[in-house]
Amino acid sequence: MPVHIPLEDRAFLEQARVGHLATASADGEPHVIPVCFVFDGICLYSPIDAKPKRVVASRLRRLKNLRENSRVSLVVDHYEEDWGRLRYVLITGRGDILEGGSERDRAHALLREKYPQYRTMPGFGENPLVRIIPERVVTWRGAREHPA
Repeated sequence: MPVHIPLEDRAFLEQARVGHLATASADGEPHVIPVCFVFDGICLYSPIDAKPKRVVASRLRRLKNLRENSRVSLVVDHYEEDWGRLRYVLITGRGDILEGGSERDRAHALLREKYPQYRTMPGFGENPLVRIIPERVVTWRGAREHPA
């Protein structure tokens, strides 16, 4: 069952534009990449979009890793030179691949709402997406006020 994410951290996740997704192969080799994502209040979703890739979508390292090892982490952070305003949310949980269905379609619609680029991207919504089911959430923030 997904863990509860406090409202303040939910707002931070909803406004954030990029996170860093960590997956690992069956033998534990890590792989970390920047991703777009959306949070629906329960799960996080990251698309396999139509931007150019070195391999076809089904052979992407993050998907290969998820097929071998469902453990994932996503870190979303805020950086400023004023280190009193630093912040991050680290979500660890289970990841899987949604190849089709109403949940995938709903997540793609949420991604289009959040990222205008996806509204006009040819082929967006045809590829699978990564679903992250949070099991543990760690947050940290500096001592001073910062953006939600």
